Amino acid sequence: MSEVTEAKPREISATLDFFAGTVGGMAAMVVGYPFDTVKVRFQNPQIASKYRSTLHAFFKIIREERIRGLYRGIAAPLAGAPPLNGLVFSTYRSLMRAQLNDENATPTLTQIHLAGAGSGVISSLITTPAELVKIHQQSLVRTSGSAIPLRDRDVILHIWRHHGVRGFYRGITATALRDVGYGAYFAAYEATLRYWPRASRNCDYANREAGSDSALASHSLAALLTAGGMAGIAGWVVTFPFDVVKTRIQSTAAAAPNNPYRTTWSTIVASYRAEGLGVFFRGLAPTLIRAIPVNMVTFTTFEAVVHLFS
Repeated sequence: MSEVTEAKPREISATLDFFAGTVGGMAAMVVGYPFDTVKVRFQNPQIASKYRSTLHAFFKIIREERIRGLYRGIAAPLAGAPPLNGLVFSTYRSLMRAQLNDENATPTLTQIHLAGAGSGVISSLITTPAELVKIHQQSLVRTSGSAIPLRDRDVILHIWRHHGVRGFYRGITATALRDVGYGAYFAAYEATLRYWPRASRNCDYANREAGSDSALASHSLAALLTAGGMAGIAGWVVTFPFDVVKTRIQSTAAAAPNNPYRTTWSTIVASYRAEGLGVFFRGLAPTLIRAIPVNMVTFTTFEAVVHLFS
């Protein structure tokens, strides 16, 4: 009499996490980049006064620079951000696994937060140079007769010739402090899925270690979209002030005369003295407006790819 062997679900590999995160990052980049351009324009003190509101900034950029203005500088982040998103998801998974004694154990929200924060700090090594180039591009406002180079290659060569490798890592401390927000990001996503009413068993992202089901298999589309939106809001609200600091550091040259934005601390002090506490939340509105649809797309695409290949 033959034995009946129960088929075991295939384990989700770090490679699949990386691939799914990359695809999710590509989808999110197309959706969210125009909002990011507006955010950077608001945070740059040299040109922030040109725009009265988020909507006004959108229309003014389109009127003066066309749709291309909203997507200026997208080449560098489009080449780096989607794979970086994949790295964040796969690193998050590895750091989560390292904290669990039993691979079938359900991680606490604290463990999820620590794994997310760690993945953010690691990713800042790649994020910093990519965003430096992007911010230089997004901060350029074309004027008639302007000889300012607008191509990514020109910006990269300029930084390399004048500052070397070190120049690409200007603002890395502020970037790392901002990317610690991935802790709140993943924790908010997992918490929303855990407490979302459903009839099926718990099968969230952090606890898929022994099975092949994605959250798509046990949660409704509404749950995934809501969790993604909550993740985006939580991740940005917690660390947005450091994003303002990072933008100010990276949009100026360290060697510029009387530059108050030389370091993270000098930027915080100078910004507060000149513009008050509100300056650290300048550009938050377009960022949160962007964060909701972008992270809805990111997590839903991620879960869909995992579900498809598991």
